[in-house]
Amino acid sequence: MIGLADVPVDVGRDEAQRAARDELADRVYQEARPGPVERVVDWVADLLADFFGALDGAPGGVAGLVLFLVLLVVLAAVVRLRTGKIVRRRRARRAEVFSGPVRTAAAHRLAAERARADGEHAEAVREWFRAIVRGLEEGGVLDERSGRTAAEVAAEAGALLPGSAGELRAAAVLFDQVHYGGSAATAEGVERLAALDAAVRELRTVAR
Repeated sequence: MIGLADVPVDVGRDEAQRAARDELADRVYQEARPGPVERVVDWVADLLADFFGALDGAPGGVAGLVLFLVLLVVLAAVVRLRTGKIVRRRRARRAEVFSGPVRTAAAHRLAAERARADGEHAEAVREWFRAIVRGLEEGGVLDERSGRTAAEVAAEAGALLPGSAGELRAAAVLFDQVHYGGSAATAEGVERLAALDAAVRELRTVAR
């Protein structure tokens, strides 16, 4: 953010325009582009330049400088709020368990077993967790709902299957770390998910 010592009191049109565009080139504004925000940034820069051009050579330069800084603070707050909402929405979408065509729990389980046999631990983690979730939906423990995240699965299923709540939470964390966090998967993690899958299926069988 521009400091008071960095901006002259007698601000001319050219200096004001350069200062405005330098400030609005900050990374937080650029990350909010493209689209309406870009146009707002350009509009504010031009508006400030015109404003200070009108003040050039006239008294009240200090008051104009204060107004300039206030406007930049307000714009920064608006853009940061907007960018934060976009990031949160993107993260929520990115954390979904399922993507692509709908498959049965058996299909996900078969894909997981094949990946394990081939030593593809990350794929095995993804598919086994999806097999668990799809199995919970097919068994009526969870309602079939698109967009569900791993954390939501752990919370909802854990409340209905308290004996497996801890393992469900650990499985959800593992899925997110491997699938979205880029963490390396291990054979131990795969076996833990396979064991949880078997345990949850057993619980569903007993419940019937």
